[in-house]
Amino acid sequence: MAESKLRDQSIWLPGASTVEGAPNSLEIFHNSPKVMLSPHWHAQVEVNFIMRGWVHYKMAAHDITLEAGDMCFFWGGLPHQMDDRSEDAVYAGVHLPLVHFFRLHLPADVPHRLMLGATLVTSATDEADHLDFRRWREYWRSGDAPRTQHAVDELLLRIERVRFAPYRLVPDEGCADSLASLDQQSSGTVGRICDFINAHFLDDIESVDIAAAVGIHPKYAMNLFRRTTGMTLSEYVNLLRLSYAQAKLMKEHANVIDVAMESGFGSLSAFNKSFRKLAGMSPSDFRKVSAVR
Repeated sequence: MAESKLRDQSIWLPGASTVEGAPNSLEIFHNSPKVMLSPHWHAQVEVNFIMRGWVHYKMAAHDITLEAGDMCFFWGGLPHQMDDRSEDAVYAGVHLPLVHFFRLHLPADVPHRLMLGATLVTSATDEADHLDFRRWREYWRSGDAPRTQHAVDELLLRIERVRFAPYRLVPDEGCADSLASLDQQSSGTVGRICDFINAHFLDDIESVDIAAAVGIHPKYAMNLFRRTTGMTLSEYVNLLRLSYAQAKLMKEHANVIDVAMESGFGSLSAFNKSFRKLAGMSPSDFRKVSAVR
């Protein structure tokens, strides 16, 4: 890695944002991106608009370079790392919880492809996007509820507008188990499932509890959710718990056993197994790596 990337002001610090520990929160950002020394993950779809310069991402299954004027969407639940960027890079965007994402009117194959690891990229942006992202960030941080809601509503409509413009999915090969078009009612059901899980992921919940809260049969809930997201209900619950645990482990003097229990895992062994599967290392090793940065 070039020496310039190792300057303190250029490195992303674990725990510097709340996105990992608040998986059901929507966050709008506008800043100069920081180089990541290792991948991270969070339980939101991420939207990046490159306003100036360029950035390079190592995604779970592909690399991608984004130039000024590009906008991209990707599923943050898969480990990803911004490992390079130009010195003048500026970007804006949003971390979008699934409860919002699955209520959007997007091309039918896009949500499914993103959940399986594809990145949507469009260059159909203009000066209005530069102005709007700044304003949405300002409104979102204002503390004024009507302004905040106005910013969120406008931003969601802007994301939906991608269906009217040219875009590409990276990688571009079709998905082997292609998704049939979901009607809006089914997408709304997935949104309600996400809403319930987001509110209760730290509790002891199972598929029957989730389905009952939404008013559908457990088998239908499991099939619909997996067909739409590529995850089982239990995998999504685990992802939220792991995202929450990741943020806890970044705190100084974090105790792995305490974090496991606070994050909704019934045992340390279950926590270790789930964490290692996603992060590629044990929670203890992750805590050590985070503590030395």
